[in-house]
Amino acid sequence: METPGFDEPAFEEFDPASDCDCPGCVHWRRVLPHSRTGRHPAAHRAVVLAATATAAIAVTQAAPAFAAPHAPDHPDRPNVPAGDEPDTPQGGKAPLHGPGGKPAGVKAPATTRAAIIKRAKTWVAAQVPYSMTEYWSDGYRQDCSGFVSMAWNLPGNEWTGSLDQYGVRIAKDDLQPGDILLFHNPADPEKGSHVVIFGGWTDYTHTYYIAYEETRPRARKQATPYAYWSNSARYTAYRYKGLVAGAAGGDKPAEPLDVPFPGAAYFGPGANNKYVTQLGRMLVERGAARFYSSGPGPRWTDTDRRATQAFQQAQGWTGRDADGLPGPQTWTLLVTGKGNDIRTGAAGPPAPSSHGVPGYPGRASFRPGANNKYVTLLGKQLVKKGFGKYYTTGPGPRWGEADRRAVEAFQRAQGWRGGAADGYPGPETWRRLFK
Repeated sequence: METPGFDEPAFEEFDPASDCDCPGCVHWRRVLPHSRTGRHPAAHRAVVLAATATAAIAVTQAAPAFAAPHAPDHPDRPNVPAGDEPDTPQGGKAPLHGPGGKPAGVKAPATTRAAIIKRAKTWVAAQVPYSMTEYWSDGYRQDCSGFVSMAWNLPGNEWTGSLDQYGVRIAKDDLQPGDILLFHNPADPEKGSHVVIFGGWTDYTHTYYIAYEETRPRARKQATPYAYWSNSARYTAYRYKGLVAGAAGGDKPAEPLDVPFPGAAYFGPGANNKYVTQLGRMLVERGAARFYSSGPGPRWTDTDRRATQAFQQAQGWTGRDADGLPGPQTWTLLVTGKGNDIRTGAAGPPAPSSHGVPGYPGRASFRPGANNKYVTLLGKQLVKKGFGKYYTTGPGPRWGEADRRAVEAFQRAQGWRGGAADGYPGPETWRRLFK
């Protein structure tokens, strides 16, 4: 089976070779932004002294021609000059919140969400290549933390071990465009550490979001699984301390749903466009999430074909009418929210159809993102029936994975399999649970 066209990025985070904040280094980084080495004032003075005191040097032969601006590399961090630690914002190897678990008092220049996203988009549009040592023309380092430092308009280049000092920790549900998702690996900062800018959720399930990031080979904007492709559980969300009121500036969750059918040419093998992404998102909302291990994205894959075919078959279509390629009728049903949702064919006894069950509020009350009293009622009944082992807290009103797994366990206990035991309570599940 062909997989979606998303490659997991490769990246490494490390302390930059030199980010000295003295006025001289700051000046030369602005003048020569792409230079690998700064022109420290000490080195500049050495050149002048060498030019004006040649005779004295020739006589004594005791002083070197150039003064060394930095000490040898730190023995514990071979790639970082000892003179840059701890005098620069990169800091040392420490937990995410710094020594003592408390962020350092730092000043965060004011900015807006719209400005953060706008700056991030400039690097994406310019296709800024990834580098741990090079600096772009705006003075920021071309790696993931330099990218965030630029977007947040920070006064210098930070790294994953210090960016949290400019932010306030927030929960997943509070994420908004301009916030960041940060993973700092204190045991080995060069391996795994990464940071991305949150650009908005792709759909109501909050399982994918738009990420702006600097990674190999270049800056990009891409739909990304929450919290990230790898080390997902170790990412933490932060909001910039200097944020002021203004337009959100993020990306809309999806393309407008009133877009007319673009034509058959936009779908099928070789297609790569925004309509494929929109199709995938609409299919996910209608029950096709299980087909996508990543994405949906703009490149057409067999995953899109199978998800489309499942939706067509859910309408009772067969043969050429269910070939997995969307036509005008398929598109219209998706954009208007009409037609039948996708269901997996049952491998065992199907769940009986039962309507008019007292107290059953409908399937919409138990979809991802649902938050209502019926979810709490369902959870409490599952615990009462002996299916509460999946709850570490609660049950509560917000639908979660613990609720789905508990429902699935109850459904399987009825002898149901496949789509009849998908973890989402239908009327017959509700009737049996509460009888």
